[in-house]
Amino acid sequence: MKIDKSIIKELSDYLDEFNLTEIEITEKDTKIKVSKNNVSSNNQPVTASVSPAIKNEIVNSESNINSGTEITSPIIGTAYHAPEPGAKKFVEVGKKIKKGDTIMIVEAMKTMNHVPSTADGIVKEICVEDGHPVEFGQTIIILE
Repeated sequence: MKIDKSIIKELSDYLDEFNLTEIEITEKDTKIKVSKNNVSSNNQPVTASVSPAIKNEIVNSESNINSGTEITSPIIGTAYHAPEPGAKKFVEVGKKIKKGDTIMIVEAMKTMNHVPSTADGIVKEICVEDGHPVEFGQTIIILE
């Protein structure tokens, strides 16, 4: 795994700019946490770490990526697995889907956006929980 040092530098700058002691960023399956010790001097050491549990997830997800097709979110918003609460989900693990089938809804600014499948396949993994936020380009489903 290769981590872009400029991201750590940028997060370190945010610590000073906003007078924070800790900041964390999660992108796909990578989680970077930067924190500084509360030392009374101006030369405050900054540390960066990647959680061991996340390292294992990164290794596992890299092997999943090689054996599946990722479908990513086209927009930032809140992901919903069904058209309304209590309704049947669009997809479930093991379900065969075709290109163009709605796999999820991403709500952004009170607009419900249907996300179509970009490929045919069988749903291997649903990577986002119902009602949770998603980022642009975040993997939401993996197909076999």
